[in-house]
Amino acid sequence: MELQTITIKEYLDKKGISYTEANGELIADCVFCKKEKHLYFNATTSQYDCKVCGEQGNIFTLAKHLGDEIKDVAQPDCRPLKTNKETGAKFDTSLVEKCHQALPGHIRQYLNARGITDELIAEYKLGWGKYYGKSWITIPVKDVYGVYSFFKLRQDPTEGNNKITYPKGIEAQIYGWEMITNDNDLLVICEGELDRLLLLSKGIPAITSTHGAMTFKEEWREMVINSKKIYICYDNDEAGRKGSMRVARMVENGGCEVSIITLPPEVGEGGDITDYFIKLGGNPDDLFGKYAKEYPEKVDTSQFNVLTSRELIDILGLTIKKDEENKLITFLCELSAYTESSQLNISFNAPSSTGKSYIPTEIAQLFPAEDIVEVGYCSPTAFFHDVGEFNKDKNGYVVDLSRKIMIFLDQPHTLLLQHLRPLLSHDKKEICIKITDKSQKAGLRTKNIFLRGFPAVIFCTAGLKIDEQETTRFLLLSPETNREKIRDAIYQKIKKEADSELYYLSLEDKPERKLLKERIKAIKLANINDIKIGSPEKIGEAFFTKNKILKPRNQRDIGRIISLIKAFALLNLWFREKSDSTVIANEDDIKEAFKVWDAISESQEFNLPPFIYQIYKEVILPGWMAKGEIGLTRREITQEHLRVYGRVLADWILRQQIIPMLENAGLISQEQDANDKRKMLIHPIAPLTVSADQNNSELGGGVNSNEVIF
Repeated sequence: MELQTITIKEYLDKKGISYTEANGELIADCVFCKKEKHLYFNATTSQYDCKVCGEQGNIFTLAKHLGDEIKDVAQPDCRPLKTNKETGAKFDTSLVEKCHQALPGHIRQYLNARGITDELIAEYKLGWGKYYGKSWITIPVKDVYGVYSFFKLRQDPTEGNNKITYPKGIEAQIYGWEMITNDNDLLVICEGELDRLLLLSKGIPAITSTHGAMTFKEEWREMVINSKKIYICYDNDEAGRKGSMRVARMVENGGCEVSIITLPPEVGEGGDITDYFIKLGGNPDDLFGKYAKEYPEKVDTSQFNVLTSRELIDILGLTIKKDEENKLITFLCELSAYTESSQLNISFNAPSSTGKSYIPTEIAQLFPAEDIVEVGYCSPTAFFHDVGEFNKDKNGYVVDLSRKIMIFLDQPHTLLLQHLRPLLSHDKKEICIKITDKSQKAGLRTKNIFLRGFPAVIFCTAGLKIDEQETTRFLLLSPETNREKIRDAIYQKIKKEADSELYYLSLEDKPERKLLKERIKAIKLANINDIKIGSPEKIGEAFFTKNKILKPRNQRDIGRIISLIKAFALLNLWFREKSDSTVIANEDDIKEAFKVWDAISESQEFNLPPFIYQIYKEVILPGWMAKGEIGLTRREITQEHLRVYGRVLADWILRQQIIPMLENAGLISQEQDANDKRKMLIHPIAPLTVSADQNNSELGGGVNSNEVIF
């Protein structure tokens, strides 16, 4: 059913929806939740609001819900005038004209210098007025019906660059509704009213949201996608880049072609479309040509070959020396973000200045910047306060972390991880977390946070002690700290700092690095939803061969191995059996994953960061054997550490972090020195001395793998 020019009253009558009319509102039974007399329509604007289920929208969204399509809406003969509570002045056409006539010469010159002609100034009634105690350029904004709705104010350019609305409290609106209803073949979505007018001066149809880069509404999507070709051109800053990606994702599946225009770096950080045309003298051909990229971007996958773990390690070695297993696993972790629910979590635990944050951040530079979320420091509650978009239906903030890579850098404690446990465990696709917000007026208030999707998480901390519940959710890694690695890192640092510009230019010019970045981009665009295992019996055979005595923690370990298998399959998805958005992992992926697991499994089995397990193997155990299997004091351990590694181990780190973790892992025991009760002697319990038949599980007896039927 297609309806042309129609009012909301006519539409309700046509659909047989009964209503009562009072005080400019139409009150009907809710078509969404079926509650009687709770759906309120504004008879003038067609906007509706259900007082029970909270459903909101206008005649367009209502028609879509009822299976109709409305091409146009009848404009009423009159509208209620908006009144500013502060001054009592009414906003109407006469006020628009009054401000337009008051436009001073120097402001007209300013607008002309921005490429906005006198004809456009007259057509769009740009003006000048004094509001809120200051002088402003007035830009009148029309609503969807073509009726003046409010002023977007821009501060006198000689005084500042503030922007505000008159009256206050106005919701975001499209500036340029007529461009949508004109059925243009091409439409530019830009950021800013004056940028939009400049594009019009070039004969380019354009619209903008009146409230900034991140305020384009989902409800506008259906009207915008009527254009055959949409170009999104936002400002050259972080908000602009995020905003353009957000809009592109909204409209990409609407049957229209979508491209994102990235302004050249010469416009400067924060530069806009006006800078491109006026400052650089740019032209539309380049804007829609070399600076525009189709979204989603196409990648030629014929250039890729099967990539082995050895080849991947060599490419990563261009910037990360040694740490072969660490950089490989970190890459696979970040790549796993592009799966639906097979993301890996990593915790880098090591003392300061060992490079624990360098590895994930360096690898992250290979991935699209919009997928990386790096947090330098975050308290346990602050993580939830400044992210997400408010959702009226849910009465809370939705934080969408789907297919994101989250890197927490040098966190002082792991308390934040406790708040994120359900997310890290992949318990549900959407998790509600309730936190408290403190406000001056209302005191403590509950805030609902809805975490959506699963990110790949990398947590870097100098704190070596980690709760057992977190160890079950993470692969525990530590950067290498041997002398050879440190020497290579120093050479790399000298090379980088001697001429950083030349260093990065030569790095980005490496064909293998370029190809890897293209590969990552292609994997993202493939939008894989599921990865299945082609030969699950091979996993069982390999796992049970290496684990004769099964323990509860093996359930956790097999999950990590499967995630590694899926990450390897994703890396080579073009060379794997594939059905729609599902990839089938093969035996090569299984072999590669077990090869990686074998390299790190020893410390993982004890729930220990490799740094701590290394101290046990290379300091405590040899020192105890050299002493004739007599218990070691803490002082003797620190002295042995200095001899082995050439650096001092702080006594408080040994006492508060290392010894408790080794004791919990069952690798050491402590007893008082018989000759000096003030001292504690530490005795290793070497794994080789523990009988395989003993009750050696953290929660109970082991099960012989020969008894398992696969």
